[in-house]
Amino acid sequence: MRSIKAIFIKQTKDMLKNFSVLIMFIVFPLVAFAMTALTAGRIEGLSDSMFTTQMASIFIGMSLIMSSAGIIAEDRENKSLRFLVIAGVKPHSYLIGIGSVIFIASLITSIAFGFIGRFDQNEFLLFLVIMMSGAIASIMLGATIGMFSKNQQAATGISMPLAMVLGFGPMTAQFNEHAEKIFSVFYTQQINVVVNNFSSGISKPLIIVWSNIAVLAVLFALAYSKKGLRN
Repeated sequence: MRSIKAIFIKQTKDMLKNFSVLIMFIVFPLVAFAMTALTAGRIEGLSDSMFTTQMASIFIGMSLIMSSAGIIAEDRENKSLRFLVIAGVKPHSYLIGIGSVIFIASLITSIAFGFIGRFDQNEFLLFLVIMMSGAIASIMLGATIGMFSKNQQAATGISMPLAMVLGFGPMTAQFNEHAEKIFSVFYTQQINVVVNNFSSGISKPLIIVWSNIAVLAVLFALAYSKKGLRN
């Protein structure tokens, strides 16, 4: 517990000083707010939550993967991860410490999205449940990429194309049946399904999202055990 707390405090301080990471949690709700304000009530058939749901899905699929990968790659580059492993910090403790900071930042951003989208009480709750489940999956994936990256530049090179596919893929799936079938196994597509139609049910999407999380957790543990002490 002490190691988790120490990592959490360290990462909170580092994140507050890192503008390039902070902007990832700000830009998407700002875009959603601006687009909603400019189009609300002016285009027939356009819902008030359209841009919110689109930006929220992209935020989970892009920002969290890239920020998680960059943070952990930085730890490896600065050799701070080496000292943590030598000190006996377990993979789950490290991931919880780092992930908790990103998770809380994601929760704040998701709440902002919820208000911008003007969801009712039930929709707001469902929105937060699926968004934060997706956040966990993206943190896991980003963390795994970070473990396999020698530095932040390498992490960006790997995470950016993957994040773009997972972030924008669900938008393509809305207009293409083949793409929908392909992306249906990925958590970002399930988030998109729920936030665009809350009446569709959340049970099946959550099962798929948490199945993704289970696989990604195993991959991170393997990556940590193999790469944690290497530069």
